Amino acid sequence: MAIQSLNPYTGKVLQIFPALSATATEQVLAAAHQAAAAWRTTTFAERAAVLRQVGVLLRERQQELASLMALEMGKPVRDGRAEAQKCAACCDYYATHAEGFLADEEIKTDAGRSFLSYAPLGVVLAIMPWNFPLWQVVRFAAPA
Repeated sequence: MAIQSLNPYTGKVLQIFPALSATATEQVLAAAHQAAAAWRTTTFAERAAVLRQVGVLLRERQQELASLMALEMGKPVRDGRAEAQKCAACCDYYATHAEGFLADEEIKTDAGRSFLSYAPLGVVLAIMPWNFPLWQVVRFAAPA
């Protein structure tokens, strides 16, 4: 079943997105798995550089993104700009702090030596409401 994007004010169809076949869905998931495997091998410095660039792009394109949110979902433009800015700040935050958050941590136990180690989960699929289209993605993608 195709998904239509409607202007909430006029009811006009803005775009129609065809549903993916089972085969196409499997291909998308396989590509995501390959990307996650490649991302796992990047250094924290490389990841931080990517996140900082995403933050720059979100700030540079905030008006365009806000206008699109207004057109597609009736979100006030100022709220769309604020969402883009919040997402950029989130990218900056994790670019600065992720390495520390994910560092191995030695803990006291009865064992000779114990520690917490954080390992990637892999690909995550989320189906969420669309009230905050950028934030819904960034709040999960940036920490990953």
